Amino acid sequence: MSEMPPEGRRRDRGRRSATADRAKPRHRVSVVGVFGELLLTAGVLILLFLGWQLWWNDAIMAGQQSAAASAQSSEWTEQARAQQGDQPAPDPADYGDPVVGPAEYPHAEAFAVMYVPRFDAPGTHDSVRQIAEGYSTDVLNSFETGVGHYPGTQMPGQVGNFAIASHRSAYGGGMHEIEQFQLGDPIYIQTKDGWYTYRFRDFEYVTPSTVDVLAAVPHHPELAPTDRIITLTTCNPLYSTAERLVAYGVLDSWQPASAGPPAEIADIVASWGS
Repeated sequence: MSEMPPEGRRRDRGRRSATADRAKPRHRVSVVGVFGELLLTAGVLILLFLGWQLWWNDAIMAGQQSAAASAQSSEWTEQARAQQGDQPAPDPADYGDPVVGPAEYPHAEAFAVMYVPRFDAPGTHDSVRQIAEGYSTDVLNSFETGVGHYPGTQMPGQVGNFAIASHRSAYGGGMHEIEQFQLGDPIYIQTKDGWYTYRFRDFEYVTPSTVDVLAAVPHHPELAPTDRIITLTTCNPLYSTAERLVAYGVLDSWQPASAGPPAEIADIVASWGS
């Protein structure tokens, strides 16, 4: 049998290639496929947004809130030193009862600073936050405050319940580490009048509607208060608003602004102004 000439072989391969191309199934783009791709893209975007909101934005806001609180603390400290001048520091025996500020402040006005060493990130003293009047988003989501005071509850050092709120996650997470409290942990509150040191006592988990934790005597609004307590409230569990985690503390001591900050945190407070 004679061999097919080269031209014939090329034509034969071309016919086979064309036949094979016609035999291959063509993939058509379906509406379902496009919709699936869009869902995947949307999911990725949502995850990126959540990562930004819960981590990156949270870290930025925490830093700014801490810086604003440190600046406010330093300002009050310097004012107290200027007023004290060359006069000797007051004797602890003469501190008397805690000075209590106004019964209320204008909404969103910062009037106190909170520092909880237990909340510090490792190797830092960055848990300092300003406390402002009110607990709406313009206070809790603020780049300068982050902790809000429940209107109608008592003020620092006052007999009754000084009740405050903050986010546990996102927007600076002013109470992110609240579950790490240990019995006796200090909760320092500073105002222009002085320093109030509370000590943590216990936790409670409640529903969002359990507002009587804010009573002057928590859960017993009918009783007259005799103790000076602090109540910290935040959402629970993390990234959820299903419950409220409540931490209670009792006033342990106070000292006027002219006496400076408590000795155990004096160096830390001094570093805020450096």
